[in-house]
Amino acid sequence: MLTEKENFLRALGGEVPAYIPRYNSMLSPRPAIFAGDRIKGVGRDIFGVEWSMEGSAVEAAMPKMDKFILEDIRDWRDVIKFPDFSGVDWASMAKNDKKDFDPANAMGGGTSVQGFFQSLMAFMGFTNGLIAIYEEPEEVKALNEYLCDCYLSYADAYLKAYQPDYINFGDDIAHERAPFISLEAFQDIYAPVWRRYISFFKERGYLAMHHNCGKFDLFVDDVVDMGFNGWEPAQPSNDLAGIKEKYGNQFLITGSFETRPFIPLLDVTEEQCRQAIRDVVNKLAVGGGYCFITIGYLDKTPIFVKRMEWINDEFEKLRMTFYK
Repeated sequence: MLTEKENFLRALGGEVPAYIPRYNSMLSPRPAIFAGDRIKGVGRDIFGVEWSMEGSAVEAAMPKMDKFILEDIRDWRDVIKFPDFSGVDWASMAKNDKKDFDPANAMGGGTSVQGFFQSLMAFMGFTNGLIAIYEEPEEVKALNEYLCDCYLSYADAYLKAYQPDYINFGDDIAHERAPFISLEAFQDIYAPVWRRYISFFKERGYLAMHHNCGKFDLFVDDVVDMGFNGWEPAQPSNDLAGIKEKYGNQFLITGSFETRPFIPLLDVTEEQCRQAIRDVVNKLAVGGGYCFITIGYLDKTPIFVKRMEWINDEFEKLRMTFYK
């Protein structure tokens, strides 16, 4: 029997897994130094952006809206300064960061604080950040290249110390219903730097997962062409059946099951919950190329917790025998 790690990596590598993988790698350790003085999402990161849980509806820290550090994109060279990591004890930091990680799971790795689009939004806020993309694309591209230079400057040290099983690079550029930017803007401003970043790891033999929430299917062809092997959390607002038909098991769809529609429905039955996950598995898992992860799991009310129990129980019944 393959371990969970071996089975997941087999699926990510384009092979048919022994059983349907369950994605549990979102909590893979990242170097503590990235966070600066942030503790549990609160504080300043290495660039000086102040983060807070205040007002968050999804249990995730967000940049403080009254504390953005960059007002004019043309001033980024004076404001955005990357720290000197030359004196970092990578081995000790990795040992501490990995102490609570279960080695039975595949460990996703990455060197960046966050993605390039997300960094711009954290520096400037969405209003000014999107205006910068539209009015000053060359300045945004220059900032992207600077950040990529910085992240890759210590990538070898990171890989040696952390020894990840695969690379997970995320850069949320979409809302649940639509992307934040056009395909043309993406291909001009972000695709080149994403490709440059992930190529560093692909050239060293790593499999790569891409993280992007929301309506992202418009960009999947580009992401596959860059060398990414999978995508999480693939939400059902996307044409997942079309992606599966086009790429088969060569691009791992990780996600697909949305739990939020069940939250407000008081009369959802146990059988409806179980049938919902059966339908998803039968649509996307045939021949490999699928990994289960639930989306929208933050509701802790008793009725929702019970529904999650039904969904997870049904998945466990399906996963071990699906490919036999």
